[in-house]
Amino acid sequence: MNIVVDYKATAKDEAVKALDKEWQDGYKRQMEVYQWLLRQNGLKVSNIGYFVYCTGKMDRQAFDKRIEFDVNLIEHKGNDSWVEKTLFEIKKCLDGAIPQSGDGCDHCAYWNSRRQFEK
Repeated sequence: MNIVVDYKATAKDEAVKALDKEWQDGYKRQMEVYQWLLRQNGLKVSNIGYFVYCTGKMDRQAFDKRIEFDVNLIEHKGNDSWVEKTLFEIKKCLDGAIPQSGDGCDHCAYWNSRRQFEK
């Protein structure tokens, strides 16, 4: 049985010991995609995966050519049942017509403003 292990590193005041923030849901989905991909390649993969989460210690006086980390192992029970359907939905979206720019869309404004630099 294969186990997916994903390495994450950050620098924060407190060590990361759990993936309980909404923005960390993407990490969980990423692991589930890895599990799905490995299964699609014929491997037996455990639903349980692990994150090795390294948090750089920010309370040190100086780097002295090294960074010290708190290291935590965080378990995640993956569920990849959503992956295949989502990939087909992504493909359908990409094959569809490109939407018109929106006046209130920051991405559209950025994309459209680049034209002044293309010449």
